[in-house]
Amino acid sequence: MFEKILIANRGEIACRVIKTARKMGIKTVAVYSDADRHALHVRMADEAIHIGPPPANQSYIVIDRIMEAIKASGAQAVHPGYGFLSENRLFAEALEAAGVAFIGPPASAIEAMGDKITSKKLAAEAGVSTVPGYMGLIGDADEAVKISREIGYPVMIKASAGGGGKGMRIAWTDEETREGFQASRAEAANSFGDDRIFIEKFVTQPRHIEIQVLADKHGNTLYLGERECSIQRRNQKVIEEAPSPFLDAATRKAMGEQACALARAVGYTSAGTVEFIVDGSRNFYFLEMNTRLQVEHPVTELITGIDLVEQMIRVAAGEKLSFGQADVKLNGWAMESRLYAEDPYRNFLPSIGRLTRYRPPAESAHEAAVVRNDTGVYEGGEISMYYDPMIAKLCTWAPTRDQAIDEMRTALDAFEVEGIGHNLPFLSAVMDHPRFCSGEITTAFIAEEYPDGFAGVSLPREELRRVAAAAAAMFRVAEIRRARISGTMDNHERKVGSDWVVVAQGERFALTIDADRQGSTVRFAEGDAHRVTSDWTPGNPLAVLHIDGVPLVLKVGKSPNGYRIRHRGAEMKVAVFTPRQAELAALMPEKLPPDTSKFLLCPMPGLIVSVDVEEGQEVQEGQALCVVEAMKMQNILRAERKGIVASIKAGPGASLAVDDVIMEFE
Repeated sequence: MFEKILIANRGEIACRVIKTARKMGIKTVAVYSDADRHALHVRMADEAIHIGPPPANQSYIVIDRIMEAIKASGAQAVHPGYGFLSENRLFAEALEAAGVAFIGPPASAIEAMGDKITSKKLAAEAGVSTVPGYMGLIGDADEAVKISREIGYPVMIKASAGGGGKGMRIAWTDEETREGFQASRAEAANSFGDDRIFIEKFVTQPRHIEIQVLADKHGNTLYLGERECSIQRRNQKVIEEAPSPFLDAATRKAMGEQACALARAVGYTSAGTVEFIVDGSRNFYFLEMNTRLQVEHPVTELITGIDLVEQMIRVAAGEKLSFGQADVKLNGWAMESRLYAEDPYRNFLPSIGRLTRYRPPAESAHEAAVVRNDTGVYEGGEISMYYDPMIAKLCTWAPTRDQAIDEMRTALDAFEVEGIGHNLPFLSAVMDHPRFCSGEITTAFIAEEYPDGFAGVSLPREELRRVAAAAAAMFRVAEIRRARISGTMDNHERKVGSDWVVVAQGERFALTIDADRQGSTVRFAEGDAHRVTSDWTPGNPLAVLHIDGVPLVLKVGKSPNGYRIRHRGAEMKVAVFTPRQAELAALMPEKLPPDTSKFLLCPMPGLIVSVDVEEGQEVQEGQALCVVEAMKMQNILRAERKGIVASIKAGPGASLAVDDVIMEFE
C-alpha cells in the first residue's frame, strides 16, 4: 500500500480524499494556488505545495506544476478528484512515465471514454443503446445549424471534453443553435482547453440516471446500483439520490450489466460512472462515461456501505476487490443537496465573498439516520471567483425515501450560511415540493416548476402558525430579558404582557401566551393552543424548538419589532406587536424599492466579456446586450423591453460587482 499520496485538486473533494487516506494510514500532500493559500484542504493535509496563480489554467490544470509537486513531495500516487486533470489522458501518461500511480483508470480508458464523441461510438459497438446525434467535429455555427435541422429540434449542444454542465446548451431554433454553439465552444475552451463540440437529439421528459461501476486489475467489474440525478439546473446537478424512485429491479440490472460491459470493453479499472437518459417507459440511452469519481458518490456510499475512495486507492495499489456482485446490497435511501454560492433570487447567478458565518448541521450516524457534510470551506474563508461555486454536499440517509427527505429538511433548516448568496432556500423548497416528494421528476423539473425563476417560498398556513407561535414565545423571552436589565424580575415581569399580534407573510395572528418554567402555551384567538418548548436564548441565530412535541428549526435574525426568520425555504420578516402597536403598524405606508428599470445592472460579480450594442442604438426585447463571465460560466444579458441605449458605463474587460451599472437606457 502507498505511504503518501498527492491530491491534484482542491476544495471539498480534496478534503474528502484526505479523510479516507487518513483512515487508511496514508499521508497526504495538498497542492494550492495563491487563492487557496489558506484553504481547508491545505490545512487538513500533512503537507502542502504551492503551484501557481489563482486561474486554474495557471495552476491546477498545468501538468508540469503538478509533476514538480509530486517530485518535491515524494508522493507515490496521485488522486485527481473530479474536474481539473481527473480525465486528462496526458496527465495519466505523465504519471506513468514518472513511475507514479494514478488513482484512476488507465490512460487508454480515459482517452476512449473521456471524449464524448469517441465514447458514444464505442458504446454503440459494445451494444449499449445511444441517443441519436452527430458525432463528427463541427466547424462553425452554420454547420451546427445544418446538423441540428437534420437531427430535428430540440437538440443538445455539448462540449466533447466537457463535464459538470460546462459547455452545454439546449437549442430549439436555428438562432438558439448559433448562440449556443458559440457560447458552448467558448466555455469549453476556457474550462477544458478543448473547444470541440458535438450535437445530439435532446430527449424530452427525460430522467438522468447513472450507474456506479468499480473494477480492479484482476478482471473483476461490478456495478453498485444507480443514482437519480434528474434535479438539474442548466445541466448542472443540484440534488441527487440513491437509489432511483423510478427504476425497477429488471431495469437496474440491465443498466448495470451494460455499464459493466462498456467498462470491460475499454479495459476500465477504478471507480467510474456510466450516465444514461431514461424515458418514461424505462428505455435507457447512453450519455457518457465519467472516468473519475463523481461529485455525488456519497449517496452510493451511504446505501452500499462501500468507501469508493478507499476502493480506488486499493485498486491503484494492485489489490483485488474483496467482494463480488452478489455481495453488493442496497440498503435504505440517501439524498444529496449541493450547496452552491449562487443567488437563487437572481436566477442562481454566482456569488462570491467571505463566509461571515458557516455552521453546517452536526454530522451523525446511527441506525435510524445519517447526516453527512462533505465540504471544503470554513467560517471566515473566501469563496473565490476562480473556481466552481459549490460550497458543500449535504447528505442524509434513512431507511425509506420519505424519511431521508425529512432528515434533509431538518438538516437544511439547521445549515447556517451568511456573507454570500446561496441556494439553501431553493434546496429546502425542492424538498417540500409535492412533485419531488412523489418521485415524479425529470430533468425538466426546475424549468417546469420554476419557469420564472425562484422567488422564495410562502409557507402553508398551518406551518406559518407554528412559526408564529414560536416567534411570539421567543419574543416574550427576549422582552423579559430586557426588562431584567434595570431591576429584578419581580419589578418588571408585569410589564411584559400576555397578549400579542404576530404578522408574517401578510397574515395576522392574535394570540395569548401563558408561560411557565418548562415553556409556553400559545393560544390563538380562534381557540386552538400549542405548547412551545425550547432552550433558545436571545441572540442565538439558530433556534431549535418543539411545537406540541414536533421539532421546529428556525434561523433567526433580529429585526425591528421581531425577527427575520428562515425556515423550509421561506425568508420572511415576522413582526411581534402588542395589540396597540399592531393597530398603529397597520396604518404605516409601505416603503417601495427604487426604480432601476432604466438601467442594465450586473446581476453577479463578474467580468464583461463583450458588449454587443452601441450608444444610441435601438434594442428589441430579448436582444443580447452583453456577455458576463463568472465562475467559468458565460451569461448573456438581454433587453427586457424595447428601448434606446443612452450610455454604456462598462466595457469589455471590466470587473464588476453585483448591481454595478453596465448601461443606461433612455
